[in-house]
Amino acid sequence: MDILFLGTGAAEGWPALFCECDACVKARILGGRNIRSRSSIHIDGELKIDWPPDTYLHLLKYNLNLAKIRYLFITHNHYDHLHPDDLTMRREPFAHMKDGGSIHIYGSKDTVDQIVKVVGDPFKLGLDLHVLEPFETVSVGEFKVTALPADHASDRVCLIYLIEACGKTILHGYDSGFFPEEVWQRIRDCKLDIVILDCTNGALPYIRYHMGLEGVIKVKERMILEGIADKDTIFVATHFSHNGLLTYDDLVSTLLPKGIETAYDGLTIRI
Repeated sequence: MDILFLGTGAAEGWPALFCECDACVKARILGGRNIRSRSSIHIDGELKIDWPPDTYLHLLKYNLNLAKIRYLFITHNHYDHLHPDDLTMRREPFAHMKDGGSIHIYGSKDTVDQIVKVVGDPFKLGLDLHVLEPFETVSVGEFKVTALPADHASDRVCLIYLIEACGKTILHGYDSGFFPEEVWQRIRDCKLDIVILDCTNGALPYIRYHMGLEGVIKVKERMILEGIADKDTIFVATHFSHNGLLTYDDLVSTLLPKGIETAYDGLTIRI
């Protein structure tokens, strides 16, 4: 499987839209891997996680064919992970798709309700909407995907995803703080090939609702201790905020010695 990190930033992006903080000024000066659009992941060209407001930028930057996406999994309906207005661009005359195939969209009831509120009749757009409950598993194409509850927001259902395909297992873990104990119990018999973790808080010590360096390192240590991961498991930190203060090089200098990769926009990992 090829995993492409389309965006690796938090809701405000980095540099943030209106921000003049030192971290944003530094990102503008340094450029490169310090420039972060809103987070999304693309797997094998047909499965996408999240639909941020930067999706059109990602299409241009990575030469994507969004008409080929068959399965879209939404973590939650905060605007940086779900920008449903762009889904209306599937109708003619905005789009002329050759095969006219539907896109299956999965998420919480909050997510599905928000999409319907914006797009109206989803079937007219070739949108096949599916409500997922925490701990529910669905099979889509070559993928088996299990929704797990995130520690993120108390006013809505937020999900992370366990994705299995081709004999490999991915834990897609943003937006979430340190995982709820019920998630640890669900994954305790898994052998994870790649673990993607939320590092929004960067240098800050908080591990609820979002994690930073401390939380990411603690998750890895527990997974290794419990045999959920091993020396061959790839750990990746992503979803960074300027409020976490650390440049790409700062993050690498802390995480790489711990065996954790620092994601950047455009990073591709093959497992």
